[in-house]
Amino acid sequence: MNESSPMNCSKTGSIPPSCRAGVPAQAPDRSPGTESRRLKFWMAVAVLASSMVVGCEPSEPGGTKTPAPSAGDEKTKDKGDGTATSGTDGRFQFVDRTAESGVAFQYQNGEESGYFSILESLGGGLAPIDFDRDGFDDVCLAGGGKYRDKEILPAPTGLFRRTADWKWMDVSSTSGVTSNSFYSHGIARTDFDGDGFPDFLVTGYGGIELFHNQGDGTFRKLDSSCGLTDSKWSSSAAWGDLNGDQIPDLYVAHYVNWSWENDPFCKGGPENGREICPPRSYEGLKDVLYLSRGDGTFEDATVSMGLSEAGKGLGVLLSDIDLDGDNDIYVTNDTVSNFLYENTGTGTLNDVSVTSGACLSASGVPDGSMGVELFDYNLDERPDLWVVNYERETNALYQSSGNLIFRHVSQRVGISAIGGMYVGWGTVAQDFDRDGDEDVFVSNGHVIRYPQDAPLNQVPLMLENQNGKRFQNLAESTGPWFRQPHMGRGAITSDFDLDGDMDLAVQHTNQPAIMLANNSPAEKDWIAIRLIGNTSSREPVGAIVRTKGDRPQMRLVKGGGSFGSSQPEYFLIAADAGADAVTVNIQWPSGKSDTGISIPVKRHATIVEGPADAASRVIAEFK
Repeated sequence: MNESSPMNCSKTGSIPPSCRAGVPAQAPDRSPGTESRRLKFWMAVAVLASSMVVGCEPSEPGGTKTPAPSAGDEKTKDKGDGTATSGTDGRFQFVDRTAESGVAFQYQNGEESGYFSILESLGGGLAPIDFDRDGFDDVCLAGGGKYRDKEILPAPTGLFRRTADWKWMDVSSTSGVTSNSFYSHGIARTDFDGDGFPDFLVTGYGGIELFHNQGDGTFRKLDSSCGLTDSKWSSSAAWGDLNGDQIPDLYVAHYVNWSWENDPFCKGGPENGREICPPRSYEGLKDVLYLSRGDGTFEDATVSMGLSEAGKGLGVLLSDIDLDGDNDIYVTNDTVSNFLYENTGTGTLNDVSVTSGACLSASGVPDGSMGVELFDYNLDERPDLWVVNYERETNALYQSSGNLIFRHVSQRVGISAIGGMYVGWGTVAQDFDRDGDEDVFVSNGHVIRYPQDAPLNQVPLMLENQNGKRFQNLAESTGPWFRQPHMGRGAITSDFDLDGDMDLAVQHTNQPAIMLANNSPAEKDWIAIRLIGNTSSREPVGAIVRTKGDRPQMRLVKGGGSFGSSQPEYFLIAADAGADAVTVNIQWPSGKSDTGISIPVKRHATIVEGPADAASRVIAEFK
């Protein structure tokens, strides 16, 4: 095992006020010989901050779009089972650009050793992370692990720095992110100390590890003196303020109590050989919650905040689910009821799982739940929950009725028609075709060696949102990669080329990760918004952006989500047809509101939270 890099987190000190200012503040000088590089960076930031007029195009457009189909083109046709046949054009068009991107990475699960333990079934996630703050998203990926005899060895984390249009460079070793101590699953990004440079947490079998961005292109792994002492099997994690001090706290989802001492033999396959045991063979583990002290250290608040007893957690998402100004928590569990925690605003959580209607299947039994997403599918300005599940189970769309009450509507909106031949993992909601409503992507792949009811490798889903009334699976007409089966796991979305639409990246198990460019015909113009908190957390999880117009839209800043993955720091909003600008209203986690902010179309705008008695600032481009 690799040893942790020493660092006394208690000496970090309180977060200086300058760290919470509008544009990224200079990180403390933590490493000699880097001052000249920082100076160049901050000179560039100064130039950006002085440009307060929204009006410049992105410096590196991402190439041409697929032309919109003409009236005479062959259209995709519904086959009657929630899927569509492939025509000469598709509603969505994604192009595999992995080979040219330089993102050459493969999650390892160690199955070549022949143990076939449940540890190998989960796979890994990834995160978009602009760690060098050049305005373009870099990519961080969990590596997994392998075995030597019965010793569990870590596989290194991958970090790829974006260098040009659809080009990334492998900086994993030089950046210091490969010093993993355990078999990993998830990547949870945040700026935990508010210094302007995003950090990330790795989850896995053996604990959690926090990598602190040094601001000079490198990361330093923090040791347990920070207070992050969790050593249980963690799957996913999410950051967001939970106690109202506007500093990111941490929720860690735990899975089951597997160990070499608790490794039963389960039969499977044509010769009744060893099969991966199901989660029902094990007891679940209680999740853990850490509150930040604001000085770089954390305290375990699992008991004081009121977490429920053991689940079998695989996914977690933090956001203001009930729109009352604080962050709530949703956790997907495998074969036991999912959790929904209401933030009471008084320093505790209220478990409303049973009464919410959002934690069981339509028939009232637990599903095998993995990935999770939160979005307003029907444009009623209430956040709805989306959960992807195991084979022979329906992926669950829980429509919000307000006040943390939900209805299972998968049958009504066409989700059930897609069928149960999938095991869903990573999932993201985005307006991929820019028509004003958010569509859904799902990566699929089995968890056992000898499945009987569904294939081992599985095709993904691309669900078109049809005006908030129904969803149709258009994966077959979306591109060649979508027609091929994969061992899919974590998935993220990002506008990697800053061309105004959201692209995809997907982790697989024992198969290369994939980078997919969105070339879909787009109906409307767009804006993209990144929020920077000032009084609120710098990455303001729980913030809400609303638009008015032909089709009101709502976007939420979320922590966690998908499976073992992180949300982008910004979101895309479609403009009204023919509009020159989009007007947005913002509700910040601090309680501050901004109304009537106008963003010209085709702009990547950064909005920096202002003081309570002043307007927030708009900076023209992410860069």
